[in-house]
Amino acid sequence: MNDQEILSLIDRAVDNFHGNLDELESAIGMVLMGRHYGWRVVMLMHSPGTIRKYCKILDIKHLREVLPEVGVLAHRSNAWRLVEGTENFWKAVRGQISGVRSTRADKPER
Repeated sequence: MNDQEILSLIDRAVDNFHGNLDELESAIGMVLMGRHYGWRVVMLMHSPGTIRKYCKILDIKHLREVLPEVGVLAHRSNAWRLVEGTENFWKAVRGQISGVRSTRADKPER
């Protein structure tokens, strides 16, 4: 999705939302961060249940519909660097590998 399509998706979600605004805010943040980091990094940041909840709020079936697989900033994600290029991605997403799920990102290189 391009930026305008993502803004339209967010506008629709805001217009149709009822419930806890913290959850709406988090769902929007997930998509906006995912634009830069990609859906694979997002899946390493959140539990599958949380992602399902946020996708429901945004009225999307899968993150793959709206986000790149690997974003331009994915290399800064500690979790992504642990699983990139291995067969362990889905094991880490399911929680079968401990210590991988992380929201940490390193400073940009100058």
